[in-house]
Amino acid sequence: MKDKRILFVSSEVVPYLPETELSSTAFNAAKNAHSKGVQTRIFMPRFGVINERRHQLHEVIRLSGMNLVVNDMDMPLIIKVASIPKERMQVYFIDNEEYFKRKAVFTDEDDNLFPDNDERAIFFAKGVVETVKKLNWAPDIIHVHGWMASLLPLYIKEFYKEEPLFTESKIVTSLYESSFEGTLNEKLSEKVKFDFESEDKLATIKTPSYTNILKSAIENSDAIIHGSEEVSDELNSFIKEKEVAVLDYQSENLKESYLNFYAELIEAN
Repeated sequence: MKDKRILFVSSEVVPYLPETELSSTAFNAAKNAHSKGVQTRIFMPRFGVINERRHQLHEVIRLSGMNLVVNDMDMPLIIKVASIPKERMQVYFIDNEEYFKRKAVFTDEDDNLFPDNDERAIFFAKGVVETVKKLNWAPDIIHVHGWMASLLPLYIKEFYKEEPLFTESKIVTSLYESSFEGTLNEKLSEKVKFDFESEDKLATIKTPSYTNILKSAIENSDAIIHGSEEVSDELNSFIKEKEVAVLDYQSENLKESYLNFYAELIEAN
């Protein structure tokens, strides 16, 4: 795996957000690959709760400045970057004042999902791809963690299917026990449809529940990793139906098992 390229895209990463199974696993997966000589890039949203001064985030002018169209609106893309102390790993932050400059991550003070979480997820997916294109950095593996990152497989397979940078990329999605109640904005599929010629893949997110958003990621991924010991029966049944490669939950030896799994996917090209 030395000198291969892995793009880690996660809605949460320590030390920038509190430690959870998801944020820790995303960080450790990247750290372990990096320690083995793999070229890594980590992308996450620049949520307003992240302390820019403490974590030494700074804007990258050459990557910022473009507008992304979300639901027929131009939304400015700002890219910030930081290095994880001691690891020499770069983390790229997708930022937009309208979507991310608030002192909460996914829910308001009453614990209700933000009504624009659907657009935040679209913006994040498109922002990651457009930034990687500017970096001209073709990943061998794209590893997705967390529901807010889970539209990325759909966008790469459909909206960016003609993009040569991702022709050889294998998409891996990790599934976690954490979820949200209810649904995102019911117009999510209509907003995504604005970007797509074909509606074939949009039926899955017609009702934008946590499970359906993950199902969309599964059907557009080349492989699945169980990031939690418990994953819903509905998602497990969907994985079997789609016949994608699966790595079961790793309570120990995460480093070698993940790296071996990545290597098998790359060799299968």
